Amino acid sequence: MSLLTRTAEALRGLLDPWLFLGLSLSCLPRTLLALVRERRYAVLLLSPRRLRDAWFHEFWGSRAGPGVRETAGERVVPLLEGRTAAGDVVAEPTGLPVSGVVLEVGAGSGLWVDVFPRFVAGSNGVSGSDVRRRGAGGSGSGSAGITRIYGVEPNRDQHPSLRKAVSRAGLEDVYRIVPVGIEDLDDSSKWDGRVGKGSVDCIVSILCLCSIPEPEKNIHELYEYLKPGGRWYVYEHVRCEYSWYMRLYQRLLNVFWPHFIGGCLLCRQTEKTLRETGPWEKIDVGQPPIEPWYHAIPHILGVFTK
Repeated sequence: MSLLTRTAEALRGLLDPWLFLGLSLSCLPRTLLALVRERRYAVLLLSPRRLRDAWFHEFWGSRAGPGVRETAGERVVPLLEGRTAAGDVVAEPTGLPVSGVVLEVGAGSGLWVDVFPRFVAGSNGVSGSDVRRRGAGGSGSGSAGITRIYGVEPNRDQHPSLRKAVSRAGLEDVYRIVPVGIEDLDDSSKWDGRVGKGSVDCIVSILCLCSIPEPEKNIHELYEYLKPGGRWYVYEHVRCEYSWYMRLYQRLLNVFWPHFIGGCLLCRQTEKTLRETGPWEKIDVGQPPIEPWYHAIPHILGVFTK
């Protein structure tokens, strides 16, 4: 590859986040028009947070989400199948697939719901014996396929799309939408259900820990829901750590990013927070090696085992 080609690729990579911000901005007029048509004037005038949620729903659901799903699916599906090592996708299982009682954090509009049916116990996609045979290493309960999914999504603007995704996937009897934040999962007075501490086999967080409030507190709260031997499947973007100029560039992006992308923060040290919230029996995470040096939004991929 010539120097000119490499330079052009790097410039495109550095400009991509700004194009993403522009795509989000293009969805704002349509969001405002929809709120006016629905006569939701209180959201427009009195609730910046709910306006941001409605804007993000429009942006992610109709524009950005499907593209992210297509590109990230090449990593997320193998992750849930137990086929990752040191941040890379591998051919053979290195751990157990997602199974048992699952907590999906930040379910959103249901972008990943269609991935789960293959793991449901007794489904055509995977049986309990298949899961046990394909799993390698790991520990904990819930290795006979998924029995229940709790989709945590406090943004109610996302719920209609999420319900449709659950219905399309045929998961009505398995998937339960949880309409509250992490802090209220075990509070039956806040919603018509309850998730008990120490009752969850697997947590799945895909590009969502960047926007949860009080990340240290809430990540530790989620840790408390895992059973001993439970697994946390992670695909998240994190703070740049590999060069001073990329760290500076990411901080510049982060001045604008949360205002355009639903409160998402680029510079969170999510891997560090997850590691320190332990203790963990095993940690197998890393940055995908395919991500180049000019990638201003690096990721971590892998599994934490309690």
